[in-house]
Order: sequence, then structure tokens, then C-alpha cells
Amino acid sequence: MNSWLQLKFLSFTVNEWLYILLIFILSYVGFLMVWKFAIKKLSYLSAKAPTKFGDLIIEVMRSTNQFTFALFSLLLAMYFLELSAKWVTRLDYLSFLIIGIQIAIWVSKGITLWAKAKVVATDGSAENAVLTTMLSWIFKTIVWSIALLSILANTGVNITAFVASLGVGGVAVALAVQNILSDLFASLAIGLDKPFVIGDFIIFGNVLGTVERVGLKTTHIRSLSGEQIVCGNTELLKNTIHNYKRMAERRVVFEFRVTYDTKSDVIRKIPEIVKKAVAAESKARFDRAHFKGFGLSSLDFEVVYYVLDSSYNVYMDIQQSINLYLMEELEAMKVNFAFPSMTLNFAKNADLKIVMPEVDAANYH
Repeated sequence: MNSWLQLKFLSFTVNEWLYILLIFILSYVGFLMVWKFAIKKLSYLSAKAPTKFGDLIIEVMRSTNQFTFALFSLLLAMYFLELSAKWVTRLDYLSFLIIGIQIAIWVSKGITLWAKAKVVATDGSAENAVLTTMLSWIFKTIVWSIALLSILANTGVNITAFVASLGVGGVAVALAVQNILSDLFASLAIGLDKPFVIGDFIIFGNVLGTVERVGLKTTHIRSLSGEQIVCGNTELLKNTIHNYKRMAERRVVFEFRVTYDTKSDVIRKIPEIVKKAVAAESKARFDRAHFKGFGLSSLDFEVVYYVLDSSYNVYMDIQQSINLYLMEELEAMKVNFAFPSMTLNFAKNADLKIVMPEVDAANYH
């Protein structure tokens, strides 16, 4: 048995490899036990005093891959071998690499959970959905960049020259994809300034519809006719945007006309009738109704009221009710609505002479 244990494999005896295997197993089991105990303890504390940060830490720890524990345990066990200084340095590099990558994964996972919580908090239509996505992408880029530079610096790479090279290359890439970057920054501007959010009805240029999605490069709008309109964020922000979803109330101006044979005492009553028609609607506020003036073939009235709802359908329902009310009341008063017409008055006993054009019989067929 002693002779078998003294056999060498890769410059180390079987006895040394068994010793390393034992350390690896104990380290791996120890890491797993500490990991599970930490999660259990944090879950208990979080149940007693729930906090978003505590839940975030628990989810991040649960996302740890057990393969990472195995790799780190193996490297830890390898340190107990009598290695040359060159191999010890290599083990240091590998250990730092594993730790750096794992920390970057933890932070990246935390950023992902934070961004998801921000969006899900408002049923997927958060006002800051675009901003959250952009910030998440920027934070992850920073985290992985720091991790990469730290690993390279630890392995002896001159990161100063490396960063300078990246700067020159970044300028070249930025010039090549400036249109894409323009849309990305426009998306960030939409997230910060919030001219509209998902679900808003907007009009810009000749486009009108409901915002369905605000992406990093484009915005998707569902038009009234049903098709989806995809517009670049930069082009969208170049236009003046009318956001009807944020309209607290809608000012409505409409006119109607009655015939000239309507008596003056009836004309005086019509504004009160209009006021009653508007007051009968719970989501409308009366402003004014006036006998506006004398038209070519009608007596003109102008009415102004406010709809206390931004919905276009609510506005049309109210306008329809007002129109029907006016028709019923004016019909009961025997008042007729006017339409474009012309009245010709002929003077009595006037000599009328009708001149007929001469007709050339030769050209008449």
C-alpha cells in the first residue's frame, strides 16, 4: 500500500493527490454549507423585516452557480501542493479571475433584478421603462468593463495603453454608428423627459395612434386604422408631439343655426336650453352659449363647454346627447334648423322682360 501511495502522477504522488482531493471535497462542502446557511439566515431576517434590498441580496445569492464553488475549491486545494513560484502566480491569476467574474455576475444579476422590479411595479408600463432599460445597460457595461480591466491589470497587462486604444477605437465606432447612437440617446431623452409613456394617444406630423412600446432605437405606435407604425426615436423627437392622454379636460366649441323666421323671444330662450342640455351631462361643464350673429341664411349660435374626461369616445357620447336634446327641445318649440339657402324677392307690378338668346337654326340639331 505504501509503495502504491508513493507512485507519482504529474510530478506528485498518489498520497498528495488524495490529500488534495480531500481538501477539495471539504472546501466544496464547506462553501455550500456557508452559502445555504447565509441564504437561510437572510431569508429569516427578511421575513421579519421585509425590505427590497434584502430581497435583492437573497435573489442574487441564490443565483450563484455551484460550479463556481467547485472551481474555487479546486484552486484552494491546489495551493497545498508544493508548486513552483510560476505555478503559484498562475493560480493567483486564476483565483482572481474566478472571483472577479463571480462578483461581476452578482452585480449584473442585481442590476437585472432592479430593472425588472422597476418595470413590473407598474404592470409593465412604467413611466421610466426606457430610462430603466438604458440605465441597466449602462451599469452592466461599466461593471463588466471594470471587471475586465481589473483582471487584465492583475495579469500584468498595461491597461493604460489598452484603454487609450479602446478610446481611439470607440471614436471610430461612434462615427460609424452615429445614427444608432442618436436613437439610443433619444430613447434616454424620452425616458428622462417623459413626453409620453406606453398607452398614451399621441399625434405628430401625419401620424396618430397609441404608444405600444418604447424601445432603445424605435417607438411602436398602433394607429387608429390598425396597422403598427415604427418610428425612430430621433425622428420622433424632431416633431411637435400632441399627447391627448394627459389632457385633463377637453374644450369643445360647436355651432348650430336656426332659420330667420324664429321669433326674438324664442331666440332669448335658446341659450338657456343649451345650458340645460350641457348641465344634464355629469362629465361636462358648461361655459357659454350665445346668439353669435346673422348669417347669410341663418341665425347663428355658438356654444362652448368642457368635457371632464380625456377619452374621445366620452366626448362624442356627450356631444351626441346634447345634439339630441337640442333637436327635441327646438322641435317642441317649432324652431327649424337652418341650412344653406337663398331667397329671391320679386317686386310687385314690375315689368319683367325675358330675353331669349338667338338660335342659329342651321347649327341646331
